Amino acid sequence: MVATVEPALVTLTEKAVSELRKIIAAEGSEALGLRVFVSPGGCSGLSYGMSLEEQSDEGDFVVEQDGLRIFVDEFSANYIKGSQIDYVSGLMGAGFTVHNPNAKRSCACGQSFDTGNNAATAQKCS
Repeated sequence: MVATVEPALVTLTEKAVSELRKIIAAEGSEALGLRVFVSPGGCSGLSYGMSLEEQSDEGDFVVEQDGLRIFVDEFSANYIKGSQIDYVSGLMGAGFTVHNPNAKRSCACGQSFDTGNNAATAQKCS
């Protein structure tokens, strides 16, 4: 059974919606959705990850926005609730970024964060 969360567990900015649509079109499968997940590790204790998938897994939360689907597993939902995903471009490159209201601190790389309870899993920056 697929659980739907209201209000949204995560949201996409207009720029993120636009870029995600371009990526999905380039992949050639309109059935694709964005999986957003958190895994232990990184220099702050937890790291963000994203991938494209055609369907949700059992127990996933599914957020629908502007005709796009975002899949979040239960473990990750505990850490990213209320987050906004944006697409940014600059001198150091371009990509999706997560603005997470639950993060107490994050690494300079922007891919790792700490909610205050995961310092034991922090690793040295590479």
